[in-house]
Amino acid sequence: MEKDYLNLMQFFEGYVRNYRRMNLSNEHNRTMLTKREVDYFATLGEYLGYLVFIEDYKFDHLNGKSRPMDLSWWKWDQRASQVNYQYLALHLERESLWSKDIDTIEKLFSKTEDGYFPHNVIGIQYVESMERISVLNEMVIEKNLIQKSNVLMVYRYFDVSEEMEKIEAWYFNASGKVESREAIAKTDQFGYWFMCLKEEYSEV
Repeated sequence: MEKDYLNLMQFFEGYVRNYRRMNLSNEHNRTMLTKREVDYFATLGEYLGYLVFIEDYKFDHLNGKSRPMDLSWWKWDQRASQVNYQYLALHLERESLWSKDIDTIEKLFSKTEDGYFPHNVIGIQYVESMERISVLNEMVIEKNLIQKSNVLMVYRYFDVSEEMEKIEAWYFNASGKVESREAIAKTDQFGYWFMCLKEEYSEV
């Protein structure tokens, strides 16, 4: 089957430009941030016509049990089958804890049943520092040589030197080629989070 590769970098731009609409303030805890971000991508998937599930499951052969997926998009077309989904269009994981960065990647690239290999994956992960990103990206490239998904990894970290949160988005295709974009995350004068692309950011 020819894979349904989506324009994930365009998804990232939408995520950045619509972040203020999630209505998240510095009073919200990380659980609420995760929920709103997952809900954003759930709504996007529904608008695109996929069947969407939050806290879905897929079998992980390494652990010998099912593991949760924060979000899944499934392609459903009764003209093709009235029983089975056609494929898993997208698997998304969103994690706030630095200590679970490798676990996030292992979930996205787990050894699973044939029908559960996602065509597209998105990982949104807080990391301890910018230096950690290259280590995680090497792991993504290695694992995706087998899975051959379309991949978007979004890393968020606090830049001590500039005293602001930064976001790096890295795109990987099945061949391992990469493209990256950067964004800034800040709170406005009312304490609500917003994002903008790095090239659009102004101190004014």
